[in-house]
Amino acid sequence: MPRMLLLATCLLGAFAAHAAADPATLRVPPGFRVEVFSADVPNAREMAIGSRGTVFVGSNDAGKVYALTDADHDGRAERVRVIAGGLQLPVGVAFRDGDLYVSAVSRILRLRAIEDHLDDPPAPEVVTDRLPRDTHHGWRYLAFGPDGKLYVPIGAPCNVCDRAGYAKLMRMDADGTHWQDVAYGIRNTVGFTWQPGSGRLWFTDNGRDWMGDDLPADELNRVDHPGAHYGFPYCHQGDTPDPEFGKGHACEDYVPPAHKFGAHVAALGLAFYTGTQFPARWRDTLFVAEHGSWNRTVKSGYRVVAVHVDAQGRVRGEETFLDGFLDRGRTRGRPADVKVAPDGALLVSDDYGGAIYRISYGAVR
Repeated sequence: MPRMLLLATCLLGAFAAHAAADPATLRVPPGFRVEVFSADVPNAREMAIGSRGTVFVGSNDAGKVYALTDADHDGRAERVRVIAGGLQLPVGVAFRDGDLYVSAVSRILRLRAIEDHLDDPPAPEVVTDRLPRDTHHGWRYLAFGPDGKLYVPIGAPCNVCDRAGYAKLMRMDADGTHWQDVAYGIRNTVGFTWQPGSGRLWFTDNGRDWMGDDLPADELNRVDHPGAHYGFPYCHQGDTPDPEFGKGHACEDYVPPAHKFGAHVAALGLAFYTGTQFPARWRDTLFVAEHGSWNRTVKSGYRVVAVHVDAQGRVRGEETFLDGFLDRGRTRGRPADVKVAPDGALLVSDDYGGAIYRISYGAVR
């Protein structure tokens, strides 16, 4: 199949409406259970949790931002409200001081005091409209760091290219001022978070396409100091020069990944487990959503993995935590983000099934 037709087929499949996966077909370690928190969140992508427990969810092509509420705390959202619509790729959502921040390619928007106005949401205010307008890798994950800054990625506007001002992670004040670059050489990160205790910044990065089924690996990276370069487009996975842009560049000159995922798994959202509901061995584990491959002969990803990281920032291993989204090559779901709920459960968004799943541990309610 020609590359562009294959890409179009993949994208159309991702945007079509599908049912949420049956929790009975999903696999988690013994003692855990999976439930559907909501099956009414079309194209669900990044999540953010408000101070009152509201689960905010961005979307991609749906162009909407959702607010999910579980008033009786039974682990299922009774209401799903659309609090913003008609937006361009509003994947990213971040909550701070009562306000919800939403990415929309070149713009970042803010919905003031949103939990006071779920039934009558305010018109979004423009925080900034100066980000690049490219839609290729133009959907932006958002997160506030421990420094109070809003972190925003600027992905490469291509599969692989060398363009000034792109392929980086930056930060700004909550009012859209005082931009600073944080890290370079990042093809496209759709997930970053900070490690409890150390405060280290960790991010996923999706490797380039069309170097074969098994190259290059998607990456998990750690930021030890601002301004570091992680290799793109010159070097991939820390040890593989790019066939076009790698000439004259040594991989040793760039920061290698802290951990390599599989090739094409599309590692997206991630979160350290900060709750107390899960057994002790899962505390401070880094959970990562693998959205799944679209151009690999045998599909890979389509799961949530647990990456075990020690207090010094060293990765000690990886294991599958949630899978079952592939059935003999047939797609049942595509995890996009993970968040720790206030009660210690783990929430997983699925843009394919338009659902949020809730993973909990212990006796059935």
